[in-house]
Amino acid sequence: MKSQRSSFKYLIAVVSLAVFASGCSTTPTGRKQLTLKSDATLAAESTRAMAQLRATSALITDRATIDYVACVADAIVGTLDDEDAALYWEMAIVNNPEVNAFVMPGGKIVVKSGIMSVAKNQHQLAAVLGHEVAHVTANHANERATRSDLTGFGIEVLAAVLVGDSANYYSRNYDPNMASGVYGAAGTFGQLGLLNPFSRMQESEADDIGLIYMAKAGFDPREAVTLWQNMNSSSETTKIPEFLSTHPSGDTRIESMVSQLPQALALYNEAQANGLNPDCQP
Repeated sequence: MKSQRSSFKYLIAVVSLAVFASGCSTTPTGRKQLTLKSDATLAAESTRAMAQLRATSALITDRATIDYVACVADAIVGTLDDEDAALYWEMAIVNNPEVNAFVMPGGKIVVKSGIMSVAKNQHQLAAVLGHEVAHVTANHANERATRSDLTGFGIEVLAAVLVGDSANYYSRNYDPNMASGVYGAAGTFGQLGLLNPFSRMQESEADDIGLIYMAKAGFDPREAVTLWQNMNSSSETTKIPEFLSTHPSGDTRIESMVSQLPQALALYNEAQANGLNPDCQP
């Protein structure tokens, strides 16, 4: 009983710290977030990972393709302010048919060439890159790592409390089957009930922020809807139930984007009136 009380006290202490820290930063949407990791450490890790990727991956060397993607990326980054604008933004285009792009903390953008099969013009590519840039400006990697650590700790505490003495290898009550079952169930709950919904929330937030970025840069936000229609019809798109996925379904993303279009179109029209009319040629 004493060990259970100690576990609960420790859990309460961690949760209290999380609640306090969550008020220290916000995303571009104004959402308060919890980031307990070191941004400098994550950025340094990303720099090493990017260097390794460049050294071990087949990169696109075609100048026209590089210039095209860089043109769109530069226009998106040009909408940023303050610390986000001051980041050392770096991009690599990998010669890989996978329909994907991703980012790492510190402004490292990786585009796989297969994305061009669904992003058929500069506006649709801007929807992809705006989304990825938003992950960086919203500090999603730090927040996700923090959430994962706290969830893992919570699962350990929950499982230990539920299993009790039967999880103690040195106890006469040790029951390996019960311990394995409870820890497995707790892990599944943590993934499906906590981590996956959180990841889907981040993806939706990056969609919203990215839509604003592309519109402010002068790209037509309506093309983001077309992009996801293309993604839905692509054979590369994995069809799995949304609750099992770390990403919202394509239909969910389209519905959300359509609801955001009035605001995005107002920004797009303003950008056009101010002479922001990108001409990035594939």
